[in-house]
Amino acid sequence: MNVEVSVGQSLSRRRLLQSAATGFGYLAFAGLQAEASATQSLPHHRPRAKRVIFLFMHGGPSQVDLFDHKPLLTRDDGKPLPFKAAPNISAKPTLLKSPWKFDRHGESGMWVSELMPNLAKQVDDICFIRSMHSRGQSHGQAVCMLHTGTDNFIRPSVGAWVSYGLGSENRDLPGFVSIGAPTAHGGPRNFGSAFLPAMHQATAIGRGGKLGAGQISNMTAGDGLQSQREQLDFLQSLNRDHLERAVRDSQIEGAIESFELAFRMQQSAPEVLDIDGEPEHIRKLYGIDQKQTENFGRQCLLARRLAEAGVRYIQVSTGNVWDQHSNLKAGHERNSFDVDRPIAGLLVDLKQRGLLDDTLVVWSGEFGRTPIAQGTNGRDHNPQGFCAWMAGGGVKRGFAYGNTDDYGYYATENRVHMHDLHATILHLLGVDHERLTYRYAGRDFRLTDVYGRVVNDLLA
Repeated sequence: MNVEVSVGQSLSRRRLLQSAATGFGYLAFAGLQAEASATQSLPHHRPRAKRVIFLFMHGGPSQVDLFDHKPLLTRDDGKPLPFKAAPNISAKPTLLKSPWKFDRHGESGMWVSELMPNLAKQVDDICFIRSMHSRGQSHGQAVCMLHTGTDNFIRPSVGAWVSYGLGSENRDLPGFVSIGAPTAHGGPRNFGSAFLPAMHQATAIGRGGKLGAGQISNMTAGDGLQSQREQLDFLQSLNRDHLERAVRDSQIEGAIESFELAFRMQQSAPEVLDIDGEPEHIRKLYGIDQKQTENFGRQCLLARRLAEAGVRYIQVSTGNVWDQHSNLKAGHERNSFDVDRPIAGLLVDLKQRGLLDDTLVVWSGEFGRTPIAQGTNGRDHNPQGFCAWMAGGGVKRGFAYGNTDDYGYYATENRVHMHDLHATILHLLGVDHERLTYRYAGRDFRLTDVYGRVVNDLLA
């Protein structure tokens, strides 16, 4: 509703409240607006999961060396690939067997290689997807595809969509946190909000897969809360005045809400981020007592604390370490040792705290590796067929879905595209991927674009 004034100007409701009664009406309105923006949206259907922890293995872990057991690859080691290789790769079409042994584990009998001995003990809680495929032969394309649902455009990240659709369970914490945020192959756009309001981009903690003991900054209010509140109120008054003149600008609105959230975080975030008070047996569970597993162990423990505190979407990333074009044995042994104990510890800890049932844990790289050799001891990129897995949050346990061919190259049975994985994650959160849209530049956008299907066979 607009109100006409004597000078012929049109006053909006917001401007009228700001001008009348020395602005007290506007302050009340702004407070209610802030409360409304922090209120979580209703889901489209009953959610199976309240939150997501996404474990991103940057660089492309090899499915045929971790979770996709291929006896024929071992038998035919050194022989030519019996079918056509994918284009745009430099690997030679010669089969390269896995240097590691596979064995069955748990009551479910899931195959896991000796690279992941701790995770192998948790297979009865894991739902393996052995038929993943994606777009992007290069890291830049495939990393962008995993994070944003497109391989070549700037679009909101998965966590930003989740934050936009559902908000945070805790109004004093962000809806989306990225731990060890990727710095290569797209950098900030992998955890950005693009055209969504800025408040939905990730709060990034650490960079490039690193989170040392001293990298969590002190977020307490050094100048005193009252002083900061007065400074912020002045800054926000300027922002809102500019927003009023701009009529509507999602970036300004996002900045206003982000500043308010940052102020509130000073009181709640330090306690959540302080993992040093965790008991020794929990720190050992995550591998924080060993130098090689300390970094990723800290990241996984922090993810559990953020999930427990009500953060909706948490991504934990390794650096770009899985890219073994050569030295496959040394590289994958090092990388697996770094993450195996922390990830297994995370699953155990979530389960013993009663959080695994409504927390969806997802593990994936941007693609896998070829079963054919690059050089003498490496593997090239393979988006044609690779593995991901999920645990908790409404998915089947001790279950394997889909298959690649006899050598682990192409996804052949019950193929799952990255769009399908995104659609399924949203579905488990209670969100219909076709209805979670945002109008921008004259059209409605969504995470899955015009693609994607919920993989119902994965649901418990």
